[in-house]
Amino acid sequence: MRDLAKDEGDIDMKARLDSRSAFPEDMENYLQFNGWHFNKKMCQWASSRMYKGKADNKQYITPYTKETIESLVKKYNLQFEVDYDAVYIANMAKADFLGSAIPDEAHLILYVKDVMTDPDAYDGMPFTRFYADCIGSGTSIPWSDVL
Repeated sequence: MRDLAKDEGDIDMKARLDSRSAFPEDMENYLQFNGWHFNKKMCQWASSRMYKGKADNKQYITPYTKETIESLVKKYNLQFEVDYDAVYIANMAKADFLGSAIPDEAHLILYVKDVMTDPDAYDGMPFTRFYADCIGSGTSIPWSDVL
């Protein structure tokens, strides 16, 4: 029976999965400049693929812009940094929850604030989740196009 104690050369099971292998060069370049965060081009690309409805009846959303999210933050007197991670979260919530679990834009922007200011979240959580979703769905990311 194998000893479950960590042997020399074993992989640290608590390390992020993305730390275990090499990435394509364009992905490495993206991460070098942006870390595990959205830049404007990546956010636009990811958001442009979002839709409501079933896969056989896609209704693509009109994505929010950073300026729109900033105006909603101001309108509802909230305070948090609006970066492209926040814009991605808002668009994902719009596609997946608005009109159901999230009844209106006031609650949508509050959801974005809660995600962005979650005290037990780790740095890069929205982008990491997006990346995991792309892996799970078999979606190729055009890294060179979003640098």
